[in-house]
Amino acid sequence: MPNTIQLVMLLIIILALIQIPLKKYLFAGKSEETSDTDVRKINWWLRGILVIITLSIYLFVLDTTDDSKNKWFWLITFLIGRGLDVFIEWKYLKGSKDFLISLILLIIGIVYFCVFIF
Repeated sequence: MPNTIQLVMLLIIILALIQIPLKKYLFAGKSEETSDTDVRKINWWLRGILVIITLSIYLFVLDTTDDSKNKWFWLITFLIGRGLDVFIEWKYLKGSKDFLISLILLIIGIVYFCVFIF
């Protein structure tokens, strides 16, 4: 059976592959990115802080031999990361439905965690 890290990496690949057809077919038209707005710097700072905190906890605090704690850690990290995307796109891309793509990916990720990781 694959370990939690392998399953999380597979989730990242699956979500990346699902995002392409969602943007192209389901939400066709002009797509606005947060990088095209003034919130770009805030988004990068928040992502950077999240990466630093995640790596610090994973490397220095988390007992990586305990599979249960590892699963919860990655679930919480996923929820915070994708939830941040959904919130920023909803809040700062007014008139755009692009946040729905992130919301769909968040839901798919939660289902994936429940079915394959837990």
